[in-house]
Amino acid sequence: MFTGIVETTSEVLAVDDGDEGRRLRLGHDFETVEHGQSISVSGVCLTVEAFGDDWFEVFLASETVAKTYLGEVSVGDAVNLERAMPADGRFDGHIVQGHVDGVATVESVERVGDEWTVTVSLPDDVARYVVSKGSIALDGISLTVADRSDGEISVAIIPTTYDLTTLSEKSPGDPLHVEVDVVAKYVERLV
Repeated sequence: MFTGIVETTSEVLAVDDGDEGRRLRLGHDFETVEHGQSISVSGVCLTVEAFGDDWFEVFLASETVAKTYLGEVSVGDAVNLERAMPADGRFDGHIVQGHVDGVATVESVERVGDEWTVTVSLPDDVARYVVSKGSIALDGISLTVADRSDGEISVAIIPTTYDLTTLSEKSPGDPLHVEVDVVAKYVERLV
């Protein structure tokens, strides 16, 4: 489980599209990384297969390639990183599983004083789970929905989030992984 509080951004160092699938090598500045560890890569829960002092590699299953935009990233692209929350860790964001529900599209990025408003169009099958003032994860970032209209949401981005995540590099037309609040999906299932 993750909290949506991005620890750092990273760069894609290498991409290997082999017969067995796609592997990414990512840089990191974590104190330690271990084989088998779960790391959220722009909101996608992936498993460390190999690592060095300042890099680790992950494998993208065909489902991951189909449901995310990680099948399109290339060397030099930036991603958000968050390690899984330890059982005794502080819970600062909201429950984020790293199970992407779909890919949204940035519609606009507008600076408003010291903050930014990012408007995003959501896939139809995801939008029904989103409520105004509810939680949402965009590229693994825990955010609050500021406004919701048909198929679109707006989120307010504070300077710290803008500076410490890949949101500062997003422009209209860019993709964002979206994970809705898991509680909404459980409520739907129970009702």
